[in-house]
Amino acid sequence: MKSAIEQAVTRAIETMHENIGELLTIDDMAQAAMYSKFHFSREFQRMTGVSPRRFLSAIRLETAKRLLIETTFTVTEISHRVGYNSVGTFSSRFTSSVGASPTMFRQLRGFTPRIEVDLHGRGRGTELSTFRGEIRASVAGDLGRVFVGLFPTRIPEGRPAACCVLPRPGAFLLDRVPSGTWYLLAHSVPVSFDEVLTGDGEVSVGSVGPIEVRPDVPLLPMELRLRPIRALDPPVLLALLDVRSTAFNELSQVAEAPRADSA
Repeated sequence: MKSAIEQAVTRAIETMHENIGELLTIDDMAQAAMYSKFHFSREFQRMTGVSPRRFLSAIRLETAKRLLIETTFTVTEISHRVGYNSVGTFSSRFTSSVGASPTMFRQLRGFTPRIEVDLHGRGRGTELSTFRGEIRASVAGDLGRVFVGLFPTRIPEGRPAACCVLPRPGAFLLDRVPSGTWYLLAHSVPVSFDEVLTGDGEVSVGSVGPIEVRPDVPLLPMELRLRPIRALDPPVLLALLDVRSTAFNELSQVAEAPRADSA
């Protein structure tokens, strides 16, 4: 049975979805849950890994992804529907989070053949680390290729610090990892999936962190367990890797590419 605060956080997330285009403040959500703003915000972050404001922003972009695939609304119309007053601001935030502009995302039908790696902090002479571990599935299923990456927050968005692609859950290696505090995030879609994915309902996710990476401290192997995405999980904002027609060898070569400036 869910605790009272978990029920309140779940209701707050439902309210975000139901009022995606409206002005919704943390005060509104806290008052509706009958908690103080401070207590509500603290518990919300504890349960989801991000603040209510960041979660709402992620839901807005997740909704925009769905509308771009499922409707013929213009980018301007979609930006207003998900609560942005400026289409320029919307397009900029969408591109930086998803990895493709709204127009390109629509053309690609929600998928991308490659994910760029953030090369910040990789200057000449910088010491980089290697990170190993294993991805496991919490339940038996038909999980296919798994994207694994290190991100600065619990939301899989923007360019990861390092990433790789696995043919299925199993051992992974992240090479050339820069120093910093990272979250290990992974997601996968079913092997049987062969249609356009219009939401995150089919996605399995997992997360571990925060993880402190320093060149003078050996990194122990990490285990991450995948499970079906839940309401309390932040949305996967990155455009999903195309698992339908792109050969795994091509994806593997791209995902190893800190050496080639991309992943």
